[in-house]
Amino acid sequence: MNVLYGLLILVPVALLSRYLGGPAVLTFGAAALGIVPLAALLGRATEALAERAGPRVSGLINGTLGNAAELIITFFAIRAGLLELVKASITGSILGNLLLVMGLSLLVGGLRHGLQKFDRTQAGLNATMLMLAVIALGIPSLFSHAIEVGTGHMAVEYLSLGVAGAMLLVYVLSQFYLLRNGGGDSRPDVLHSRAPSGMSAWPLWKTLGGLALSTALIAWLSEVLVAAVEPVLEHLGWTEFFIGVVIIPLVGNTTEHLVAVQVAAKDEMDLSMGIAVGSGLQVALFVAPVLVFLSLAMGNPLTLVFNTFELAALGAASIIAALVSQDGESNWMEGVQLLVVYLILALAFYFLPTGG
Repeated sequence: MNVLYGLLILVPVALLSRYLGGPAVLTFGAAALGIVPLAALLGRATEALAERAGPRVSGLINGTLGNAAELIITFFAIRAGLLELVKASITGSILGNLLLVMGLSLLVGGLRHGLQKFDRTQAGLNATMLMLAVIALGIPSLFSHAIEVGTGHMAVEYLSLGVAGAMLLVYVLSQFYLLRNGGGDSRPDVLHSRAPSGMSAWPLWKTLGGLALSTALIAWLSEVLVAAVEPVLEHLGWTEFFIGVVIIPLVGNTTEHLVAVQVAAKDEMDLSMGIAVGSGLQVALFVAPVLVFLSLAMGNPLTLVFNTFELAALGAASIIAALVSQDGESNWMEGVQLLVVYLILALAFYFLPTGG
């Protein structure tokens, strides 16, 4: 983790490049890499606050603030009108967790420990819930054309709002269930594994200060990052799909990804699988609905209408996650298979033109 904090030097580089008229590629790259350690600091401060709140409330805090960095980035993307980028980032976050993170975890853990076992009941339940979330995300897309023909575009917006409300309700109820039953990431052993050394010893004012400072800097860099997107698209020939599917999820979730791989290397596969699938669930059930309502409040409505390729990728990833989870065992070859699928999808989205 100390290596990540070395990237903080890129924070002033990004800001100077942005306001002194530096190359857009430099601005974008420095801002993206600068957000990574800030997201790590935000995540660690969140864990410290969660520990202070007690074992039950901690699950609610972790679940709500776990994707704060990505929410901030997509907030500025919505404000800039980059709605395809936002939807691609939702797709990319779910794909990244189910294919990249799980794949790396299975690969590293399998190479170190051989055949690994985990609780197939909990993993299967999470995978099933994720498949249901992906189905919910796909409903507006599948019905949008017929609805537009019959009643117009506004009806699609209302459908997206209704689906977002239902998904958010499920998320709130799941957090309430964890709060009442003390399950999931609120377990003390999970918090101990995910919380950084020495962070819980911070006084409250320092924890809150870390949250405020990291959030403010992430917001500033996110604005810089989004402002550089269109010039970078022109210069490098990238598409909004590729940046959204690959770059944005990596920027916002690198720390959590590393934690999942580290605990897999320690043969704690229940925790590793929980982080990978649980993060995907948070994106589908919390981040996506919140963005729908935020976009409406900002006057730039975001509908949950994904293109065919995004839906196919999401469906395939959720099925693969379910297949891997069903036997309660994993090995390094399964990790390789997941990583190959992620690589193929990343290449496909790289060549897919925006609006495809």
